[in-house]
Amino acid sequence: MIQIFITGGTFDKSYDYINGELFFEKTHLPEMLKRSRCQLNVEIETLMMIDSLEMNSSHFKKIISKCKNCDSNKIIITHGTDKMVETAKEIEKAQIKNKTIILTGAMIPYAFGSSSDGFFNLGCALSYSQTLDEGVYITMQGQYFNCNEVIKNTKKGFFENL
Repeated sequence: MIQIFITGGTFDKSYDYINGELFFEKTHLPEMLKRSRCQLNVEIETLMMIDSLEMNSSHFKKIISKCKNCDSNKIIITHGTDKMVETAKEIEKAQIKNKTIILTGAMIPYAFGSSSDGFFNLGCALSYSQTLDEGVYITMQGQYFNCNEVIKNTKKGFFENL
């Protein structure tokens, strides 16, 4: 079984066409898995629905606690890209053994349709969760990165190795 923990981020933002603002309504994960015809055994749990810029130590602790106490050894965390690396490093510091933990997100909300990278990133995370050794990783743009060897290049809009 693959456990998916949802924390919010651009991945799950919706768009208000009247006032032009992004907001959180509900997670898009069940719809995404259904549309992709996913046949994997997955469990989904929403931990929070916030922009990662709003995350603080209590949010990191909640995510770490859920990872530690999770029965599955394959965990995916959907996360905002701004603090994704920071959260991954906090999880790594917690030294959770015998689990493959992958953080993923989107630069463009899933609600924007075919222009979103969320669908692709989720598919990669599901694949990598089944193939990578235990540890904490980030997957974006079809690549996976060790959590201590990646940065978000905010000028170019993608993740890259240090």
